[in-house]
Amino acid sequence: MNDAVNLVAATDHESDLKSLVTDILRRARESGADAAEVSASEDAGLGVTVRLGDLETVEFNRDRGFGITVYFGKRKGSASTSDSTPDAVAATVQAACNIARFTEEDPCHGLADAELMARVFPNLDLDHPWTTTVADAEALALTAEAAARGHDRRVTNSDGASVGTQRFCRVYGNSHGFLGSHIGTRHSISCGVIAGDGKTMQRDHYYTTGRSIDDLDAAEAVGAEAARRAVARLGARPVKTGRYPVLFTAEVASGLIGHLMAALSGGSLYRNASFLTNSLGRKLLPEGYSVIERPLLPRGPGSAAFDGDGVATYEKAFIDRGQIASYVLGSYSARRLGMKTTANSGGVHNLSVEGPQQPLAELIRGIRQGVLVTELIGQGVNIVTGDYSRGVAGFWISDGEPVYPVDELTIAGHLQDMYGAMIGLGDDPDRRGNVVTGSLLIDGMTIAG
Repeated sequence: MNDAVNLVAATDHESDLKSLVTDILRRARESGADAAEVSASEDAGLGVTVRLGDLETVEFNRDRGFGITVYFGKRKGSASTSDSTPDAVAATVQAACNIARFTEEDPCHGLADAELMARVFPNLDLDHPWTTTVADAEALALTAEAAARGHDRRVTNSDGASVGTQRFCRVYGNSHGFLGSHIGTRHSISCGVIAGDGKTMQRDHYYTTGRSIDDLDAAEAVGAEAARRAVARLGARPVKTGRYPVLFTAEVASGLIGHLMAALSGGSLYRNASFLTNSLGRKLLPEGYSVIERPLLPRGPGSAAFDGDGVATYEKAFIDRGQIASYVLGSYSARRLGMKTTANSGGVHNLSVEGPQQPLAELIRGIRQGVLVTELIGQGVNIVTGDYSRGVAGFWISDGEPVYPVDELTIAGHLQDMYGAMIGLGDDPDRRGNVVTGSLLIDGMTIAG
């Protein structure tokens, strides 16, 4: 059990990190900086992978580091290091100061406004250490892989099964006097296998993840689902090129919302590098659909009481009943746009797509001919123009039934048209990531076989 005890104890250093941040801010002030901000972190983790019944890899990680940004008027300098010894701290602060003295002024540089700093730090229930050992993690991974290999005789090989646990502490402070921290955990079980029928071979995988081990699916269920998916892909056929409805399963539909957030991000907007520039108030989704951020969700994968600038997070709608209600802004991008930060420096926190839901089976029954997409391939998304073109795999739907698997297809469209043609939301949300949505049905995309 010593490995488990050390793993848990490795991030019990919140007070040490806070002292480090406080000391670095003091040094920055003594070096003449008008303002400064510091982020410090410590991570510890264990990862175990097995393949074909044998232990393949064991990885321990333990990382600590900090980054500092200083401001001399409107000039900015940043530096970082993984070494927190006094000499390294002094050298890193000096490096940031030297950079700031020789950079150009930017009127938008500076800390977020002091009155926006978080003052309340609710218990978000993020920290659930798992005192597993290498042997126990190996046994769990072997269980997942055995369930996959024994699920169907057509499972012919394994990509391996993995078990991982991570614990982290993040501390942020700035010269407004703000000092805040987050401590959290993330655990996972994953499995990937290869299936064959003598003519073709297909691979697929499945995983479960959560803040607590109580949030994870059973290892046997993870392996069985990986095998079921791989076997279901055997016998893939081509389809005739045309325009058809496309139903994205929940786990890939989250990517569509990710593209939306990227297009609404301040960095893209102030550079005029988004197809949604100057779009506040524009109708984008059908009226019944909203995209809500809930950063204070207990055990949420993206929960945080403050953003990367120390600004207090709050619930908001980015899309409200179909209309664009908010951009995704940190303090710098907000100033560039002449707006106010939305407490999203560093990204979004716990997005949820909301609207009238239908069972996935009902959405499928409503499709005469179309594609159920279970995998997206490639990176053919252009946020500047909105053009969308991805390789996909999944299942051909005919007369309301999935009839055979398909792969090596390409779907294409324009993101604005796709969002506007969203005609169905499944009641099957995938809650494993920071973006939670059910399956999404788009009424008409070009499909090339």
